[in-house]
Amino acid sequence: MGLLECCEGLFGTSNLYQVLGVEKEASEAEIRRGYYKVSLQVHPDRVPDNEQATEKFQVLGKVYAILSDKEQRAVYDEQGIVDEESDTLRQDRSWDEYWRLLFPKITVDDIKAFEAKYKGSEEEAADVRKSYMDHKGNMDRIMVSVLCCTYEDEPRIREIIEKAIAAGELPAFDAFTNEPEKKKAARKRQANREKREAEKMTKDMGLVDDEDSLKALIQARQKSREQKMDSFLTDLEAKYCKKGGKGRAEKK
Repeated sequence: MGLLECCEGLFGTSNLYQVLGVEKEASEAEIRRGYYKVSLQVHPDRVPDNEQATEKFQVLGKVYAILSDKEQRAVYDEQGIVDEESDTLRQDRSWDEYWRLLFPKITVDDIKAFEAKYKGSEEEAADVRKSYMDHKGNMDRIMVSVLCCTYEDEPRIREIIEKAIAAGELPAFDAFTNEPEKKKAARKRQANREKREAEKMTKDMGLVDDEDSLKALIQARQKSREQKMDSFLTDLEAKYCKKGGKGRAEKK
């Protein structure tokens, strides 16, 4: 299966820029930050022994390798294809090692500090507004795309959106303003189910039964959630892969 086909199956889009959550005109730094944000959620250290998460992580590494190489990116932008047989996408590459070359080690304390700073910030409000527009008011998708967000945050997320609608900053999508109660109830059931599973994991794994441990497990199970850590990125020099020989190309 080719890279674009894998992206479609795992991320719901074959657009490499959309996979990383960036615009086509994104700078190299923005592409790197996008890769960092999305890959954190499925990094092997965060979601061990999960085959789909591992596959997503590997695919994300390939997406970033393409978009961070000027020649490969130019070919993709102009023709909508990727060279499946290039050195950039060689099968024996360790994408975990590649990731660690690009980004520093992030600690649990770093994550907690970021979450405390992010929640309630203008940056969060901007992300919520963007997610609202991207998903046309679909709260199911908004709640899994907004960073550091759990079910308990939904009233606050709704308030941000409602204020923006009232101020004329956002359109009033019917999916949001007239969301069926059954959809809200389904989200609550899903959150409760994740909480019970996390509690069981806490017990089975012998972890400390405190709020922080439980919250971390709940967030780990919400595999589609992005995790933003832009504050901790450093200006490490990325060692971009050079395009190899011509090989089979896959159409977008």
